[in-house]
Amino acid sequence: MPLAPQKSNVNALVWFRRDLRDYDHAALYHALKISTQVLCVFVFDTDILDQLSDKADRRVEFIWESVRELKTALQAKGGDLIVLHGSARKHIPAIALQANIHAVFANHDYEPNANARDAEVAVTLAKHNIAFHHYKDHVIFERDEVLNLAGKPYGVFTPYKNKWLQTVNDFYVQPYPVDAYIHNLAQTLSSELPSLESLGFVRTNLANMRIPTGMHGGLQLFEDFENRIEKYKDARDFPAIKGVSYLSVHLRFGTVSIRHLARHARSRANTGSQSIGAQTWLNELIWRDFYAQILHHNPQVAFGKAFKAEFESLPFPNSPALFQAWCDGKTGYPLVDAAMRQINQTGFMHNRLRMVAASFLVKDLLVDWRWGERYFAEKLIDFDLSANNGGWQWAASTGCDAQPWFRIFNPITQSERFDAQGKFIRKYLPELAQCNDREIHAPWLIPPLRLQALNLTLGSDYPLPVVDHASQRTLALALYKNASTKIEFF
Repeated sequence: MPLAPQKSNVNALVWFRRDLRDYDHAALYHALKISTQVLCVFVFDTDILDQLSDKADRRVEFIWESVRELKTALQAKGGDLIVLHGSARKHIPAIALQANIHAVFANHDYEPNANARDAEVAVTLAKHNIAFHHYKDHVIFERDEVLNLAGKPYGVFTPYKNKWLQTVNDFYVQPYPVDAYIHNLAQTLSSELPSLESLGFVRTNLANMRIPTGMHGGLQLFEDFENRIEKYKDARDFPAIKGVSYLSVHLRFGTVSIRHLARHARSRANTGSQSIGAQTWLNELIWRDFYAQILHHNPQVAFGKAFKAEFESLPFPNSPALFQAWCDGKTGYPLVDAAMRQINQTGFMHNRLRMVAASFLVKDLLVDWRWGERYFAEKLIDFDLSANNGGWQWAASTGCDAQPWFRIFNPITQSERFDAQGKFIRKYLPELAQCNDREIHAPWLIPPLRLQALNLTLGSDYPLPVVDHASQRTLALALYKNASTKIEFF
């Protein structure tokens, strides 16, 4: 962990971003340790918010609820959270000057736009002799901490994972003891929390969903997951059952500590019958680190570039009508449609279904993966640039450690395997609820008399398939095969 500045009685400012908690927080710990007056600030950054076209954005509401809880928690500990609305590039230097701050503390953000913002803020602060200290907090290992024997970053997950596991020890997952210095929070005058509406956004259906917000919500979900982690390996692929942790949005906004999760995963991974589930979940946490370091070393992927150069300009037909059918959950393939209706209605999509939906868009509908990546970026409450980009490039076979281009998910067999009884499909496609467990995966194969008995009219009540999977598979294979004469296999 990085060394803190030398202790003094200077005023410090902690700039909260994607780390909305008051415990095991690197920047907060280091600021409290060296200063007797620590001011806490969060900015609803208009440089980000103004780019969101949908003002019923669950992410903004999740952040707002989590900020409200963090503000209350800091007040209970003798401090406060000053919440501002505007450009963080301007607000952070301005409040630092106004409050006679000597040093600003923040945790790393790994996205290119965030790096540019932080660099600009650092330059502005430096002009006024204000230091800018920043720390690793969002991942266990970052940037150049896990390299191969040649000192180069990994481009394939398995050797990265093995090196990660060889490198990690108790030191890397130990918590920052924030409470030991919490008395150094500045006692500021109480400030108001801007309403969600004053930020230009409206409430969504977030309150009715099963994903609670804030620090307490994250801990609640983790405690629930601990009781079923031993089943994770077997349960995680089935969207109709409670198999995953549902912690992705909390990891995205830092309402849980990655060190806390990794520490428990490592501990459980070595305990008898629970080890396989915990090991599998720990692998998922390692994937986060892997994609973060991929983004750090290959920032071009954040701007629509393929990780594999030979697949940069695949000649996708890009039918707008087919893309719209996919977005609306009206492709005629039930599992794909149920997945898309889930993301549209809840902002969440099960991980197995993200792979199925992405593969279908790219290799059945022959639509550029970038279109799907942008759609998920707009809809997912847990949107994380590095993971979203990594997942889409995996499905499109253009990225690191990608699905080989000649392997194409069959949406029917995926449905039969992972939602055999059609429970998930029935939840999001009630028009197919009366179909039996065999019929529901491919309703276009139901005989006419049976359709009549079900009172189901295909093309009206539920769409016919917009494409034929077998035919599209052949076209996709030809498209990829012709894209490059030299393909790397992993």
